[in-house]
Amino acid sequence: MQLHISGHHLDITSSIKQHTNEKLSKIKHHFDNVMNVNMILEVQKDVQKAEATIHLSGTDIFAKAQSTDMYVSIDQLINKLDSQIIKHKEKLHNHRG
Repeated sequence: MQLHISGHHLDITSSIKQHTNEKLSKIKHHFDNVMNVNMILEVQKDVQKAEATIHLSGTDIFAKAQSTDMYVSIDQLINKLDSQIIKHKEKLHNHRG
């Protein structure tokens, strides 16, 4: 899995990268076929935004979250992505029958 993190008005620290990798391991636990993850972290005044696109074989999944704390935004983002990946996995499983 390739992870690309970029920041707008924000320096990406090693602690942010480590936190993100730890949370993304939750997604890899549910679905092994994750190809690429592009994540954009942004700061606008008091709002910390996180958005990501996950490229899977056959589809792309997008989610975004915002909060007053960047780590909370990342956690919310990963939870949204995780639920979307579980739905995608169920669709694949039901479709293959």
